[in-house]
Amino acid sequence: MPNRDYYREKLLREIESTPKEMTPILYKVVHLLNNQLSAGSESREVKRGSLRGIWKGSIIDEELFIEARKSLFDYETK
Repeated sequence: MPNRDYYREKLLREIESTPKEMTPILYKVVHLLNNQLSAGSESREVKRGSLRGIWKGSIIDEELFIEARKSLFDYETK
């Protein structure tokens, strides 16, 4: 069975032979495949956004913010 470098070279040749106007579409396909195939990997970090973005500039009492954060992310306070 051929090694990974063999398939990598074949893939690179295919990409190089693709018309330039197809490059953005090809990139999206490869990117999506890569993300889906590595989705089960434990090496991938889960990133969560800030709670401050939810209120979009509203003035919020800091105590309410702390309470909301504790209720949503209780594992951070343990």
